[in-house]
Amino acid sequence: MTKSELINLLSRKQKHLSNADIEAAVNIILMRMEEELAKGGRVEIRDFGAFSLRFRAARIGRNPKTGEAIAMKQTHSVHFKMGADLKKRVDESSSQYKIKKL
Repeated sequence: MTKSELINLLSRKQKHLSNADIEAAVNIILMRMEEELAKGGRVEIRDFGAFSLRFRAARIGRNPKTGEAIAMKQTHSVHFKMGADLKKRVDESSSQYKIKKL
C-alpha cells in the first residue's frame, strides 16, 4: 500500500473528512515519526510495532559488479519490529493470501 492508497482508503471510510484533511493528518503523523527517529528516538504503535534506529559501523564492502573494495561509511538505518498482534494476523492470513517467500 502506498501513501496515496492509504489516504484514499481513509477518505472512503471517513466521508465526513475532506481528502485534504486526511492527507494533512497522514503527513503530520509521518513527519512526527521522522522527527523522532532523526533525534535517535523510538516510535511505538501499540499492537502494530516499533521503529528504532540501528547503527552500522564503517566497513569495507565490495562492488558486486567489479569486486573492487569500497570503504563504506558508518550509518544508521531504521529497524521495524512488529508487534505480537500484527505478527498473529500476518501468520493467520498466510493461508488466505499468497505471500512471497524470501
